[in-house]
Amino acid sequence: MITLDNGNLTVKIDEQGAQLRNIFCPETQIEYLWQADPKFWGRTSPILFPIVGRLKDNKYTYQNESFEMEQHGFARDANFTVVDHKDTYVIFELKSNAETLAMYPFEFELRVAYELTDDNQVTVNFVVSNHSEFEMLYSIGAHPGFNVPLTADDTFETTNVSVEPNCKFAQIPLVGPYNDAKNPKTLDFTQHLNLDHELFKQDALILDLQKQPVQIKLQGTNSEHGVNVNVDQAPYTGIWSPYPVESPFVCIEPWWGIADSIDTNQRIEDKMAMNKLLPSASEEHGYSISVF
Repeated sequence: MITLDNGNLTVKIDEQGAQLRNIFCPETQIEYLWQADPKFWGRTSPILFPIVGRLKDNKYTYQNESFEMEQHGFARDANFTVVDHKDTYVIFELKSNAETLAMYPFEFELRVAYELTDDNQVTVNFVVSNHSEFEMLYSIGAHPGFNVPLTADDTFETTNVSVEPNCKFAQIPLVGPYNDAKNPKTLDFTQHLNLDHELFKQDALILDLQKQPVQIKLQGTNSEHGVNVNVDQAPYTGIWSPYPVESPFVCIEPWWGIADSIDTNQRIEDKMAMNKLLPSASEEHGYSISVF
């Protein structure tokens, strides 16, 4: 376990999955990050790579060859290597190997950097590099869960989620685990949305951001404490809590990719929202978490 500390926040990250495990403020004694109670959800902040969401039948084809991969890909369970670490930042690395190539036929390098860039902010940066001799197709995403409520002053139902800019967003509905982007709905964030477990009856609320920068806030009505997730250049963000179990957390998930569509042909070359990298090229994606 790697620890970052700037005197105001203590952040811990696990080498397995390069997964955030804690965002703790010693002064207020508040733990902001969900703590992986398996009764509800046994993860805290998995990295989604090289797919986001679920493939139809957990299968896809590439150049007429068939592959299998579980939901959200393999990075969340992989052992990353620490390549740099100081008091307030760390860089993890995952490279393709025989095990990943059996599921995903691309030579890649994934670097994940965490940095305490402000008294109350954790910046997360992904750098994906293509070491194949041909174009690489991939998705990547984040899945941090936050305790709701953060303090005893509130409940799940007295906590709200708001989005800046305050506007209406297209919502991509899910049919089972698959997206139905051809039949979008509307999510009205001109005002904040009061949390209710019934909101997640059809799984995640998926905002079609069109890559515009947004800030998504979780805050209790009776508390001065909360979380901001700042998302830049992500096409989608999911807001999720398990249903029907009444789970005491909510995930805010920046995505550079999305689950298979309901009418998928299972060809990864045709999969919706895949990112493309030329040989020897790299691409960065990132977001930040501010707590208060």
